Amino acid sequence: MTASVLENLEKIEQTILETCQKEKRNREDIQIIAVTKYVSINRAKEAIGAGVTQLGENRDEGLLQKYDIIGNEATWHFIGTLQTRKVKNIIDKVDYIHSLDRLSLAKEIDKRAKHRIKCFIQVNVAEEESKHGLSVEEVLPFVEAVKDFSNIEIVGLMTMAPHTDNEQVLRNCFRTLKQLQVHVQELSLSYAPCTELSMGMSNDYAIAIEEGATFIRLGTTLVGSEC
Repeated sequence: MTASVLENLEKIEQTILETCQKEKRNREDIQIIAVTKYVSINRAKEAIGAGVTQLGENRDEGLLQKYDIIGNEATWHFIGTLQTRKVKNIIDKVDYIHSLDRLSLAKEIDKRAKHRIKCFIQVNVAEEESKHGLSVEEVLPFVEAVKDFSNIEIVGLMTMAPHTDNEQVLRNCFRTLKQLQVHVQELSLSYAPCTELSMGMSNDYAIAIEEGATFIRLGTTLVGSEC
């Protein structure tokens, strides 16, 4: 029998609390995004009922289907690769975009948005060919390049760690992103406060929290799959 979202959340919360206590972090500084891309609208609504009101989708079709039913009951995060031509489909629905990784996308977001969109720059820290994102070296020039886009606010950085059980590889990935985030934050740019770190998923979120994550993206461990 599939566990309820609430049952899963209770276990996750215990892990988060224990990690925060160990690292002397405040629980309030960590946000849970329920990644609902593989589950039904009812399961997404169950997450909201359990108190997780931030939902993440990685395809415009999936986001629009759920948004039509759920609407403003949730805070919406677009967490997948965003094609420039599809920006217009989701731009007035989303609160956050986690996958800003090229100037053409920034231009389209700025053009289509009616208000400032909170964006994470996606960084391919591990330089995996299968993943999108800027290299570490490209981030600072990119931050400079988007300074005139009034509808974009760089709230933080995002990465997807390699899928591995090697804890040191994961830590190195998350630690590198944290160092980069601090570097951008120290520039004190009004359009790029860069106070947030979107990193950590079902298999590595505790390590991500230890290394400074403020948003964790949880799918299978929270809402399951195909529910």
